[in-house]
Amino acid sequence: MLDQMKKILQLYEEMLEIPHRQEIARELRNEDDVFLLLLYSEMVGIPNPVFYYTLELYPFMLEKFHDWHLRMGMEKSPLSGIRCC
Repeated sequence: MLDQMKKILQLYEEMLEIPHRQEIARELRNEDDVFLLLLYSEMVGIPNPVFYYTLELYPFMLEKFHDWHLRMGMEKSPLSGIRCC
């Protein structure tokens, strides 16, 4: 009975998400873009008030950096210290 209830709830959630998948994906991408801008803002010349806390995230975010700078309209990496292209 509990297993059937979980399946029904999962189906219900999927039905609610279907018309909004593109919107959800767009909002998540926008949040990632803002986060990456905050993360790399110090290197671009914008003061970063939380630089100390974001410093340890750099190794994890380097993989996403290439996709981010292409989405922002930059053909090549704007940062001399990070070569991804």
